[in-house]
Amino acid sequence: MQESITSSTKLCAVIGNPVGHSLSPALHNAAFNEKNLDFVYLAFQVEDVKSALAGMRALKNFRGMSVTIPHKIDAMKYVDEIAEVDRSIGSINTIINEDGKLIGMGTDGLGALKALVDAGVALDGKSVLMLGAGGAARAIAFTLARNAKLGKLTLLDINEPFLKGLAADLQSGTDACIESEVLNDKSLVHAMAHADVIINCTPIGMHPREGVSLVPVELFRPGQVVFDVVYTPLETKLLADARSRGLLTVSGVEMFINQAVLQFEAFTGVDAPIDVMRNIVMEKLKL
Repeated sequence: MQESITSSTKLCAVIGNPVGHSLSPALHNAAFNEKNLDFVYLAFQVEDVKSALAGMRALKNFRGMSVTIPHKIDAMKYVDEIAEVDRSIGSINTIINEDGKLIGMGTDGLGALKALVDAGVALDGKSVLMLGAGGAARAIAFTLARNAKLGKLTLLDINEPFLKGLAADLQSGTDACIESEVLNDKSLVHAMAHADVIINCTPIGMHPREGVSLVPVELFRPGQVVFDVVYTPLETKLLADARSRGLLTVSGVEMFINQAVLQFEAFTGVDAPIDVMRNIVMEKLKL
């Protein structure tokens, strides 16, 4: 963290519930220091999103906010401007304060897509299974549906209203073939039998519930790719089980770093020190 905090220091923060596991403060503060920027980044556990954003609007030095579970959808109601591409997605994870005007945007989808591409995953023509239909799922689903020629995108979630809402929005807002079913043992078995790429967009497997996975290990098939948006722990049970079956796995840490790079550049207007950000995250996760 920078040595001198003054009345002109700009504040950035992550809000969520829970938020104690977040590596965002360590990552962004290391990047600010590397670039000699008069910024500081904190984590706030927040239940009342409306009041939190009213506070951001009122505080002149409050420059940027990262939004994590469970506020990525609700936060949209309390900002002033959202780009059409993000509004159609229906969730945001980044807010910029431009002199009291709050601008919402999303970096999750692009961060996830880059993580898959960097891992060498070919998406065109593939059947993608997405577990979860919340904020992160919305961002990733729309980004993949718009930027790859998927064979099919299947959505499973226990929250039927979220599930139906996301499926309907994808069907009206993209050309992708969309299927959705309420998540249960039967629907999971059926979907896993056809999936080429599995993406976990739920918090299941995240600290402090490291030993839990939505997918029984016997459901994996050779050739599948498994991507978990959870990054604490670095290797979730889902990824460990998939790796034990010889499958290609993509850790959520890749998406986390990619989306944080985009956030940093939106907060500061400066190119992100990507290597510094990656190194600090990997150091923290391996402690």
